[in-house]
Amino acid sequence: MKTSVLIASMLSSAAAFAPSATHVSKTALNMVAETEVGSMAPLGYFDPLGYITDEDKFTRYRAVERKHGRIAMMAMLGTFVHNNHWTFDGYLSPSAGLKFSDVSTGIGGLFEVPPNGLLQILLFCGFVELAWWPATQLDGDYGVRLGTLNDWDAQPAKEIRQKNAELNNGRAAMMGILGTITHEVVTGQTFAEQAAAGHFSPFGDGQGFF
Repeated sequence: MKTSVLIASMLSSAAAFAPSATHVSKTALNMVAETEVGSMAPLGYFDPLGYITDEDKFTRYRAVERKHGRIAMMAMLGTFVHNNHWTFDGYLSPSAGLKFSDVSTGIGGLFEVPPNGLLQILLFCGFVELAWWPATQLDGDYGVRLGTLNDWDAQPAKEIRQKNAELNNGRAAMMGILGTITHEVVTGQTFAEQAAAGHFSPFGDGQGFF
């Protein structure tokens, strides 16, 4: 299921910054792309399948790409943290006698979380999505400012650079977490176990690079 969601996010992000097939809208959309972040060299405004037909669709797809990129960045960070066995002290489920440290470090750990724990995660995500940082706010700017780190009003050029960095890091993270999940499913090894064994090809038996 995770892989399907991530593949869908890849398709959404690939379509989020590209020209239309029609001549009239192509000119207008290229003007939008010149002022929008994310149209990076060498591909620039890239939509080989012609998904984008108007500015509203461009805005929607860009919001989808940004959100999936943020989720993927958190997923990759979680991979690094959990694979290094950095966990909370105490119990994840006292009634079940399950400690945080008992949960497997790979994607299989998701299925070891009790159903009530998964429900809490889903409810929290729904609260963030609908109320705290609503998905209907398509620009993705929820007013989080960290002093001079992102004082965009005082330094407009920094806003463009940081938004470009976020999109590019999100794109890399989407590919990274998709590859991490795929490798683990095929090889049975977590990212950390593959790195320790030098085993990065999905076609081997777990011994060596291949």
